[in-house]
Amino acid sequence: MSKALLALALCLALPLCAGSGAPKQPINLNSASTTELMQLPKIGAKTAERIVAFRKQHGGFRRVEELMDVKGIGEKTFEKLKPFLTLGGNAALTHS
Repeated sequence: MSKALLALALCLALPLCAGSGAPKQPINLNSASTTELMQLPKIGAKTAERIVAFRKQHGGFRRVEELMDVKGIGEKTFEKLKPFLTLGGNAALTHS
């Protein structure tokens, strides 16, 4: 394979690989398991457990912005997560 063809193949493949760390469909904050929540960028086991505990304690999330009330999730992290979050249904939230 020539270098030019190899370079073209890499350029075409990289965008496909880049998104592999994000969930394929929106994660429902009100029903997701800790394992499902861990599919979100920047969310590990402890933070996922905190999200589930917050949900149980408060009777669920009424707005996705309430996620910032969970210890370990600030404004910057929330902005990275927002495109992957939903409170129900299959539609991702849109930026308003």
